[in-house]
Amino acid sequence: MKITLHIGLDGAVTQAMERSLAASRSRLARKGVLYPTWPGEASHTRLFLAVSGERGSLRARRGHGDPAAQAALHGELAAKLRAEIAAAQPQHVILSTPHLATLHDPADLARLAALFDGAAQIEVLIHSRAPAALLLDVLRGQIVAGRTAPLSRDIALLEAPSWWEAALALRAEIARDETRFPDIEAPPHWLDTEALARFWAGQFGAGAVHLRPTPGPEDPAALRAELAEAFALPVRPEPVLPPARPAPLTRLALARGLEVNALLHRLIARGQTIPAPLLQRLHRLLASPPDETARELSCEDLWQVTARFADPPHAPLAPWRDPRPEPGFRATQYVAAILPRIDAATRQARRAQREAAREIAAALSDDAAEKLPEAVYLQARHLSRSPFRPHDALGPEEAASPAFPEVPRAPPGEGSSGTVIVACMKNEAPYILEWIAHHRALGVDGFLIYTNDCSDGTAELLNALQAAGIVEHRDNSNWRGKSPQQHALNIARREPILRRAEWILHIDVDEFVNVHCGDGTLAAFRAHVPDATSVAMTWRLFGAGGIEAFDGGLVTETFELAAPRFCPKPHTAWGFKTLLRNDGAYGKLSCHRPNKLQPGFEARSLWVNGSGKDVTRAYLRNGWRSSKATIGYDLLQLNHYALRSAEAFLVKRARGRALHVDRSIGRNYWIRMDWSYHRDRSIQRNLPRLRAEMGRLTALPDVARWHEHGVAWHAAKAAELRRDPATARLYDEILALELTPTERAAYALTLDMES
Repeated sequence: MKITLHIGLDGAVTQAMERSLAASRSRLARKGVLYPTWPGEASHTRLFLAVSGERGSLRARRGHGDPAAQAALHGELAAKLRAEIAAAQPQHVILSTPHLATLHDPADLARLAALFDGAAQIEVLIHSRAPAALLLDVLRGQIVAGRTAPLSRDIALLEAPSWWEAALALRAEIARDETRFPDIEAPPHWLDTEALARFWAGQFGAGAVHLRPTPGPEDPAALRAELAEAFALPVRPEPVLPPARPAPLTRLALARGLEVNALLHRLIARGQTIPAPLLQRLHRLLASPPDETARELSCEDLWQVTARFADPPHAPLAPWRDPRPEPGFRATQYVAAILPRIDAATRQARRAQREAAREIAAALSDDAAEKLPEAVYLQARHLSRSPFRPHDALGPEEAASPAFPEVPRAPPGEGSSGTVIVACMKNEAPYILEWIAHHRALGVDGFLIYTNDCSDGTAELLNALQAAGIVEHRDNSNWRGKSPQQHALNIARREPILRRAEWILHIDVDEFVNVHCGDGTLAAFRAHVPDATSVAMTWRLFGAGGIEAFDGGLVTETFELAAPRFCPKPHTAWGFKTLLRNDGAYGKLSCHRPNKLQPGFEARSLWVNGSGKDVTRAYLRNGWRSSKATIGYDLLQLNHYALRSAEAFLVKRARGRALHVDRSIGRNYWIRMDWSYHRDRSIQRNLPRLRAEMGRLTALPDVARWHEHGVAWHAAKAAELRRDPATARLYDEILALELTPTERAAYALTLDMES
């Protein structure tokens, strides 16, 4: 797989290229080219925010100013990128943002490379313009953002032996002033494109960096041709006109802007807040002087810049002199006119800070600063005042009563195996009967279960159930590939029971479908969404609830404490599994969702969430977790009992994982999964018919015997593991953890960053 990093430098043309790539996303995907989709971003600006270690105004404005917030963003993007690549299996991935050109610290590039998890081939593509034109573009943006330094300061740096080093030295000096941002005040070091190319080659190799001229004139045909050639695309992308360039910067607007910015900076140094929109409106006013003949700045005015980087050198013209405002101009008059708004914004900002402090005090426990590692505490502080703070205000909680009525089982239609669950198991004997009984009561008709390397009676119990016609059991001990689970899903599609299924559901034995509507059956849910072809069933994580001992009791009756219903962080909390209509739309089953959408099914597919809401646009081709925009629990949720009791967790840890076989289960896993805060008994409405179904199952030959054998085996295994000193220490450590929901989410996010 090849990854192309497109880093500008011409902002307007780069944006046009990004729009063209976005408009061609589907066509490119069919040819093996992935232009990732990250919600809320027209371009990949957040990629820059996640890797830049410098304190900058862009990071501050976007809410990623502190290290914890940035670390959270880095982990979020890494997870999204890897998930999207895993789902699409592309040959070529394109990431584009002109902001990347401003990076200058090797650590930034190391953070960038870490996002790609050892990708085979990474190339860097740089589209550049004339240095004087680039400097004018940068200067125009800096003036509007509050720059106070005159242009003569930048011109003086041209005399230095290395523009790159001189500009970065000045940038470091500016960064030490807490009242200034380097991206507003510092000269653009990347004007030296040769030095820029060497810098990127230091991380990715000299042969991986390619410098190309910006296509011009700015017309769709030129952009399409350059895109196809520069990125080696198999198809020409859709033509999209570039955005209009900002209004030209005149000498008079430059002089006026610098004087006003210097005055505003004094207010900032005294703690005043100046909103960016207010500053932009002020500069639009300054850019409209009474004298309509005010001359705009051009590349000829900056001949020194052209001469510094041109080959052969440019002929010298008039020396640069900083312009001055027209006689009678008073910066104080302009600032005085907006002082009331500045004062109001300052009061609002201080009020928000006080409210944030109160939220932190409420969201974090009293001793959080002492008990949490520093990185976790910083993450918790950020999370507590963000829109991602976990809470339970996501609609009414479903009550546990009255109980659902028992529904007579109707056999599937002729030639159909009805609704079929395919699952993978290893050493799950105590939990199988409850899980099968629960889902049979919901209307599941068949079970195709793969097992590997079991020693607790799981295989024997399933063989007994198979003899009675309840399940179909397959030995998966000779699995190949990355995981036993994916190997099983790959071969399951050939099984007659799955080929004849009307609906297919892949869930694990610790996941229980919880229907909130009608009589609590899957048929009742489907009646609400008759046209749905895929259902994203979002997890609600259930923790151990302080229960230490394994006793073999019913999971859905014993464990009632769960995560808040609003829990978008960490990313595992809102993972989903998919109930899929078996209509041939997808060519592959995967852990969370089907993949490889087949041609002709785009318009015929309808994805819904647990509230019956249409989420097709978000999940048609990729995605495995819900977001704030797609979450829904009103009609259906997936109860996920990843831990059960503390002793059961030890046994699960010794067993290992079915999908991520290279990842251990330990303290980090406990922190991510032990959500025991809000009581949710809604699934217990199914207990009466679950018990009735279990009674029928245990009456079958050998079923009760092997179930009891599994319970005894797990109890003995837990006792054995607790006698091991290292495991005993882990056991005591996890039981001693007392975290608020915000602290737990922050801890999980921090652990994701570290791993």
